[in-house]
Amino acid sequence: MNIHEYQAKQLFKTYGIQVPEGALLKVPAQAEAIWSQLAEPRCIVKAQVHAGGRGKAGGVKLVNSSAELAAVATTMLGSTLVTHQTTAEGLPINSVWVEKVTEIKREFYLSLLLDRTRAKLTFIASAAGGMEIETVAEESPEQIITLEINPSIGLQSYQARDLGFELGLNAKQSNALNTMMQGMYRLYIEKDASQIEINPLVETAAGDLVALDAKINFDDNALGLHVDIAALQDPLQEDLKENQAKQHDLNYITLQGNIGCMVNGAGLAMATMDLVKLKGGAPANFLDVGGGATQARVAAAFKLILSDTNVKAVLVNIFGGIVKCDVIAEGILAAVEEVHVTVPVVVRLEGTNAEQGRALLNAAKLSVVAANDLAEAAAQVVALAKEAA
Repeated sequence: MNIHEYQAKQLFKTYGIQVPEGALLKVPAQAEAIWSQLAEPRCIVKAQVHAGGRGKAGGVKLVNSSAELAAVATTMLGSTLVTHQTTAEGLPINSVWVEKVTEIKREFYLSLLLDRTRAKLTFIASAAGGMEIETVAEESPEQIITLEINPSIGLQSYQARDLGFELGLNAKQSNALNTMMQGMYRLYIEKDASQIEINPLVETAAGDLVALDAKINFDDNALGLHVDIAALQDPLQEDLKENQAKQHDLNYITLQGNIGCMVNGAGLAMATMDLVKLKGGAPANFLDVGGGATQARVAAAFKLILSDTNVKAVLVNIFGGIVKCDVIAEGILAAVEEVHVTVPVVVRLEGTNAEQGRALLNAAKLSVVAANDLAEAAAQVVALAKEAA
């Protein structure tokens, strides 16, 4: 789960990480009061969306008066912001973060995440802050510094000081970096984060280290343990179909293709999408209906898939284990009729009573094709999608 910058900065303050002073603005009428509160000749206005690249997309503005602040807020609020990290539709701006201007001397990059290959939490740092870290890693990999944390003893102060030395910080700044990193480490562990990123971390004109931006992702599976973190979720920043899927206990992710995929099992779903690509098609989604592919769940899955107007054909790939294939076939046919599916549907059934299930599908007077194996099913659905397109 992602959260907004202002929420991340509030958490940073709780964990002793220095951030610029700011205030949240939701309606332009708040401009004058916020301007008086911050008492600065200039302020930065940042659109609050779950995406990076806001500055290049016009989502970060410098203002010099309360009137300018009100004008910028009026323009931003209620609009959508399109960046390189959003879809073409962009994300809605429902609030902006108004922040005191920080006089920047140097910019750094600092993040904390799990290195799964080494099974250790790892800090990633660079003196090339303010840039996309992927670009730095590709073009100047020597500027990327990694610091692994031993899970038995946690982050040690000497490690932070060593990192500060590599970044060219003085002794006082290295101590400040240690405080910041210790806070990030505790926040990560205590709140079950999956990534904490500061880009840029800046050295101010006065020599202080300040987190100018803040991004935190949390492990969805741990939200039940953290009511305070779950309350920070903003559904308006998330894909509508993905939110609807959660209500039906479906695992759904929107993709950019035109072949809808409905599969039971995450591994099987990924293999199915790979095979669709191999046959020359493009999946429109990842959708795992789970082990209990009931009629109600299948109907909900069809509704989700067909809400994407790009879908030209649907591939259903079900392995019948506990639930028998003939029962699944009946559920698919009932769901197709209930939802009024108008695009061709290819179904591959395997497992218990697979032959009976295929027979039911073949006998139905609906646009449902029963395939004998997965490769055949993928080839068929790709061909049907191309015809429809």
